Amino acid sequence: MRESHFSTCERNFILQSISKKLRIDGRQPYDYRRLKITFGVERGCCQVELGKTRVLAQVTATVGQPKPNRPTDGILFVNVELSPMASPAFEPGRLSEFGVYVNRLMERCLKESRCLDTESLCIVAGEKVWIIRIDLHVLNHDGNLIDSASIAAITSLAHFRRPDVEVSGDEVTVYPVEEREPIALSLHHMPICVSFAFFQEGKYVLVDPTEKEEKVMDGKMVIGMNKYREICTLQMAGDMLLMHEQILRCSNIAVVKVTEITELIQKALENDKQARATGAKFGFAESMEPQKITAMKKNLAEVNMENLKSSEVNLLAENISDDSSSESDSSESIRLWGAGTAKLGRNSSDISSSDDNSEVMELSPPHPAVAVPPRPAKPKSTLPPAESDIINIDDDSEDDVKVIQKTPDFAQKDESSGDEAGGQKLTLRELLMALKKKKCSQ
Repeated sequence: MRESHFSTCERNFILQSISKKLRIDGRQPYDYRRLKITFGVERGCCQVELGKTRVLAQVTATVGQPKPNRPTDGILFVNVELSPMASPAFEPGRLSEFGVYVNRLMERCLKESRCLDTESLCIVAGEKVWIIRIDLHVLNHDGNLIDSASIAAITSLAHFRRPDVEVSGDEVTVYPVEEREPIALSLHHMPICVSFAFFQEGKYVLVDPTEKEEKVMDGKMVIGMNKYREICTLQMAGDMLLMHEQILRCSNIAVVKVTEITELIQKALENDKQARATGAKFGFAESMEPQKITAMKKNLAEVNMENLKSSEVNLLAENISDDSSSESDSSESIRLWGAGTAKLGRNSSDISSSDDNSEVMELSPPHPAVAVPPRPAKPKSTLPPAESDIINIDDDSEDDVKVIQKTPDFAQKDESSGDEAGGQKLTLRELLMALKKKKCSQ
């Protein structure tokens, strides 16, 4: 696949922003992007993330023959692999021109600077030496690939441990890691590359350019330096000329950046060493950020069960049993307890009543109306009536005789008041007999 085209509007916007000392990602001209270094489970495996640019480095060691002109020196080999997964501009199957440029620059920065003591890699002079191989896999390309590759390469070398070797006569014994403690490589210094992008014939300079900034830059300069202010390599590209003062200014900036990156590498190595010594978890899986949406890991929430009382558990169980029995209670019908009484079912709408005894009420049966037959008219007689048939009611007895008639109702019996519900209706005959008894008693 070929690289996508860059529109003129984007190009003009980036150049106008740089002329105002602004960058499209909000950084200052001399600021680096976020740098993150993580290590794998195996020794010598390192991943470097510089913004969205990601490079994976793996160091391996094998026993081989030395070069004829250097029989007592080991061999350091660097391989850079540009996968189409990193960028559509990279072609599969063969190394592009840009890949060859990055590979040669890494060899110059690491091999020619003699950061690794190759004499310590010798096992038997002229016969057997250690061959150290660094494989750099570009996982994603978003600009400044050289700086990311140099940081990943030197960090993986510092993290790698080779097996121990014992020579007895002509016999060479390589002990596995389980039997003997592996040995670290001897590094004299840590060379790190710092890239500078120039715009408008060197008028504006940016550190750590992104992919879009690299497409519109006029030239580029890469300075390989260690924290001792020693320049290990210097590479310039582009159609522009640089003044002496511009090179000195960039070298002073590179000293500050290299010192900061070296401290970050040493801190990452120390943290990984402590994690392996204490038995803590380490590796790429532990370096994932669980708070991100794309993370495949989530922190577990701790629940404290010590303060949970037994009464709270019983109350919770009662609430659950009440909820489960609500359906059966709501389906109950009215039950008759006796003559004039009934029990109502549970209120399905959960409406509370002000009366505690509202579920049970006594019903007074309705009294049938009493029909009083009309008395036949007696014939008028001239004879006076008998005294037994005559009831005399004096005026003074009206205050003593009181007839109380209560109408039947369906009132409830209130236990607190003790009132009786439902009065009795008296017939005319009973009324006359009561008046007669009252008169006789007087």
